[in-house]
Amino acid sequence: MIGKICGFICVISFIFGICTGNAEQMGAAVVDGASSAVSLTVSLVGIMALWGGIMRVAAETGVVEKMAKVLSPLLRFLFPDAYRKHNGWGEIAASISANFFGIGNAGTPLAVKAMEKLQENNGKSAVASDDMVMFTVLGSASLSIFPTTLVALRQSAGSKAPFEVIVPIWICSFFTALIAVLLVKCSILFKRQKS
Repeated sequence: MIGKICGFICVISFIFGICTGNAEQMGAAVVDGASSAVSLTVSLVGIMALWGGIMRVAAETGVVEKMAKVLSPLLRFLFPDAYRKHNGWGEIAASISANFFGIGNAGTPLAVKAMEKLQENNGKSAVASDDMVMFTVLGSASLSIFPTTLVALRQSAGSKAPFEVIVPIWICSFFTALIAVLLVKCSILFKRQKS
């Protein structure tokens, strides 16, 4: 579906570029955009490979399990079904840790594994469990302690102070995550009262 939408936008842009006489500028913008995309991708590969490797080493050496124990009071509150069934703890902790360090792209495989474990807990139900909803919302809120990807983007764009956004990011991501968790918990309570 996304491919169709993007294709439609490209066709409409091409038609409007020709109709308005801006075909030459449009062609130049396409070439410049492709060149910038390749440069940006190459500049981000290093940091993503570094943090992806760190997360893999952490998972294989048991650091993720220790992190799950440290986060267990919070995880128990947020994911009570996963806590009762003791399934998916390490994957949830690893994915949340990846978001803490601002490397959501490197944490995506961990998030997929965590969601698979939560689906195991959910059985054959086609409806997302409360834990699955909480995990999705918390992953989207993206509480970030050190936004490595954003810092790398700012540095590659030539920022003289790429780290100056960290405190505002802490404030925004904390309150976003807090409100997201409260809304999910309220919806769970409302759903239980209705049934």
